[in-house]
Amino acid sequence: MAALSAARCLVLRVRGGPLLPPPPGPRLRPPQASLSSLSGLSRGRKVALSALGVLAAGGAGLALALHTAVSAGDLLLHPPNYAWSHSGLLSSLDHSSARRGYQVYKQVCAACHSMEYVAFRNLIGVTHTEEEAKALAMEVEVVDGPDDNGEMFTRPGKLSDYFPNPYPNPEAARAANNGALPPDLSYIVNARHGGEDYVFSLLTGYCDPPTGVEVREELHYNPYFTGQAIAMAPPIYNEILEFEDGTPATMSQIAKDVCTFLRWAAEPEHDDRKRMGMKTLMILGLLLPLVYYLKRHKWSVLKSRKVAYRPPK
Repeated sequence: MAALSAARCLVLRVRGGPLLPPPPGPRLRPPQASLSSLSGLSRGRKVALSALGVLAAGGAGLALALHTAVSAGDLLLHPPNYAWSHSGLLSSLDHSSARRGYQVYKQVCAACHSMEYVAFRNLIGVTHTEEEAKALAMEVEVVDGPDDNGEMFTRPGKLSDYFPNPYPNPEAARAANNGALPPDLSYIVNARHGGEDYVFSLLTGYCDPPTGVEVREELHYNPYFTGQAIAMAPPIYNEILEFEDGTPATMSQIAKDVCTFLRWAAEPEHDDRKRMGMKTLMILGLLLPLVYYLKRHKWSVLKSRKVAYRPPK
């Protein structure tokens, strides 16, 4: 019977007949009523309500932004993007800056950090001449052997030798740095998010901790480091060394030069890659018109032919 009643109501609705009365209950106000109530307001009240809505939305957005930016519990600054001279599409490394960067590494960074994947021969033609690279290698005492008697011996370094490690093993490095292991700097620029921007910001970003943040005695506050507490003391400051070419040794200049050197160490093919890219673009610029002409020439016969269909006999 229920199915028959539903079918009868459907037939009556299709034919335009009367429908069943709606179920009892509270009736909803049509939307036109709310619109009419808003339209009945004066112009001043409308402006006031609009301004109040804008202020409420702006205040909520500002509160959310301040809570995200100044939360001391998980504060971590992202390094800004610096305008490096080698960041252009066809820009090469500043080799004078890379030479000064090697001087910074040798006199400041090499006391704790190794670069065991860079050899003295790699400096030839990039930062030093062959004679200068040989002189730098000979300053290092390298343990070699065994000799004919089966004993190890020390000798002056050669071009084929890699940069010396300041510690004999990782355990000795941790013991000398309060349990922290200084990372190898050979590929540090590629191994950190932000590249040389991160390294530059880390070297120049040491500051006092904000209110509410406590740092242990043997650690130092740096907002760019994960956790904001780093075991490495501020490594550079103004006039910590004297550059060979007379460039003023400010903190930013020192950090910029060592970052350029680290970019070269992590990507020694930087200049060759961009030079090859320029040659490739020039060759493609010459070949593309020729290929386009050959394409038009080959396809002109197929495009201009006329196909005629003979009716069957």
